[in-house]
Amino acid sequence: MPNQEIVQKELKYVKLMEDLKEKILSGTLKAGDKLPSENELSMSYQVSRQTVRKALSILENAGYIYAEHGRGTFCSELVHHNRNSRNIAVVTTYLSDYIFPRVIKGIDTVLTREGYSIILKNTGNSRSQEARCLEELLQKDIEGIIIEPSKSQIYCRHMNLYQKLEEYNIPYVFIQGCFARMNDRPQVLMNDYKGGYLITKYLIEKGHNKITGVFKSDDIQGQNRHKGYVAALQEAGISYDPDRVIWYYTEDRKVHPYESIYHMAISRYPMDAVVCYNDQIAMKVIQALNDAGYKVPEDISVTGYDNSYMANINGMKLTSIIHPQEKLGEMAAELMLKLIQNGIELKEEKKILIEPEIIEGNSCMDRKNNL
Repeated sequence: MPNQEIVQKELKYVKLMEDLKEKILSGTLKAGDKLPSENELSMSYQVSRQTVRKALSILENAGYIYAEHGRGTFCSELVHHNRNSRNIAVVTTYLSDYIFPRVIKGIDTVLTREGYSIILKNTGNSRSQEARCLEELLQKDIEGIIIEPSKSQIYCRHMNLYQKLEEYNIPYVFIQGCFARMNDRPQVLMNDYKGGYLITKYLIEKGHNKITGVFKSDDIQGQNRHKGYVAALQEAGISYDPDRVIWYYTEDRKVHPYESIYHMAISRYPMDAVVCYNDQIAMKVIQALNDAGYKVPEDISVTGYDNSYMANINGMKLTSIIHPQEKLGEMAAELMLKLIQNGIELKEEKKILIEPEIIEGNSCMDRKNNL
């Protein structure tokens, strides 16, 4: 029981702290506003004054509030942003794997040339971690943020943080994806709809008509690649079968695509090709097919997306969509510089779509002669 009481006390001060922080970030409490007294907070939240002091101490150490002896506790201006700090924050879902190092390199090349430094953050594709990153960056002296949104297909619950950036005239550029509610904000994206369409059409033209799709459910890239897949099937007069589509989430990406394809394969579900969300998934699909006794591309063709280093492993060269990783980073950095120089309301085109191209490998087989 004593341990349970300690946990309950911890939860009380965390709840109070988070509630006050939310009021500050949302603008309910503005810079200079006086907070209720310790007694008032204690009565309002039904907690001890010790709990109140602990919550206020954390907020003060983090810079959200400040105390003046004899006057009370006040809401801070989060940061007096210096427009000449020469710091740009770059927030990605991941830092160390797949395409991200090359994207960051492109950003860094342009910004370094112009005398800027970058502050790197990653979210692990977690929306709560993205919110924490933005909260932290709101307290730093930065001139702009280049950000890959986490789980961009899912409703954004921290719009207030982006609104704070705009209030402070801190420009931001989305890369790789964008929340639906913020589609008018500056962004540099691949044309993923067209990419999904082109890679599926490629397979159809090679005689495939039982094409399985594996797509990521929680980001806008996966949704758009799926839409392109559907459009190519419909254009060719091939009926869309939802049973042929495997959806997975960030959290189950290492297991679900493999297991789904493996079970389809061992149950002899008819398929002659698999369109994959990206090269990482394509390699898992190839492993699943091999483990189920199928050969790629002799039995089943497989395509990737992004043309990453994974597209060429152990003699297997994936047919994939080219992702101009460094170029995307450079374009995002150049757009950011324009926003800084011309103000947050840039008059030029703020949505840049990069057109996809197919690069052929040896992971697909022409099946026209087998029809």
